[in-house]
Amino acid sequence: MDEERGFISGPKRSQVSPETVLLVLCVGLAMLGALYLLWQLRQIVRWCVIAAFLAVALDPIVDWLQSRRVPRAAGILLVYLALAAGLAGMAALVLPPLLAQVSALTRFVIRLFLEPQGATQTIQELANQYGLGGYVETLRAQLSTLPSRLAAAAVPLISLTRSIVGSVTSLLSILLITFFLLLDGEKFINSALSLIAPGARPTIRRLLNQSANAVSGYITGNIIISLIAGAAAFVVSRVLSMPYALALALTIAIFDLIPLIGATLGALLVVAVGLFVDPVRGGILLVYFLIYQQIENNLIQPFVYGRSVNLHPLAVFVAAVAGAQLLGILGALLAIPMAEIIRILATEWLASHRRTVQTVIAPPPRPENEAT
Repeated sequence: MDEERGFISGPKRSQVSPETVLLVLCVGLAMLGALYLLWQLRQIVRWCVIAAFLAVALDPIVDWLQSRRVPRAAGILLVYLALAAGLAGMAALVLPPLLAQVSALTRFVIRLFLEPQGATQTIQELANQYGLGGYVETLRAQLSTLPSRLAAAAVPLISLTRSIVGSVTSLLSILLITFFLLLDGEKFINSALSLIAPGARPTIRRLLNQSANAVSGYITGNIIISLIAGAAAFVVSRVLSMPYALALALTIAIFDLIPLIGATLGALLVVAVGLFVDPVRGGILLVYFLIYQQIENNLIQPFVYGRSVNLHPLAVFVAAVAGAQLLGILGALLAIPMAEIIRILATEWLASHRRTVQTVIAPPPRPENEAT
């Protein structure tokens, strides 16, 4: 009876063949091995990511030079030389007075806290009212030993030399990778597209162009906005006759590179210095930075960025925090264009999915002879 119904007596056999199990195990082991290899080579992967962003940012300049009949390799070298000359000139102009101003600022802060009378007397009296006078005395005692500690900190030169050598090696490696990406980037893209179906190549090419425009626009715009912030801070500091104007302006420009919180942190530092120098000028600086922050957020950033970055503020905040957690300040700088690339890919996928659904749901058009 069981045989007539098509049932076979005895234990059921598994539908998964041993070959399938072996294939799954091999694929899983291969993926684990690839992830382990990436983890071991994470430093090189980090260099490649940074070099890719630099190549995208510098590619328009190299293309412009190539359109002027400059060989591409020579154009890349010219861009490198221009960047090196610009950095050297900036260092020659800024570094000597900056070091002098930073040194004077450090001596000023130490002297301010060590003086028994003066600005710290008010802090001491206020701390005594709330039973915190001992903490101020401890801080003053620690500052009194600061010069000797700084001298002692200069002893481990081996560690410092190793760090400098490592930084130079990283910089040279990134520049070399960037050079090859700028030189043969189009060949690399064409080779990768040759592995994709011909019908999908125009879409992939369009997405790559949009991503490159987003990265280039963000990096260039961020640098321009930071330079504007530093220059404006320098002008205001000079108008207020603030000491250490160059050091304070450079602090603002560097901190302004950090998304979201950088400008606020730099402003707080500058305002704190201004309050120690003169409370009135410190208050004026506070009002200035509050007004400038609104101008930067509502006028300068939309004008500079244009449509290169189209992210919600929450997405910008989460991306910046995640990037800072992974790669520090560099991660915070690169996180926003990466988030914009993810948004571009997600938008394209959703649009393609909607077109597919509409094609399946929409009824086929009726022939003309049936309609009549």
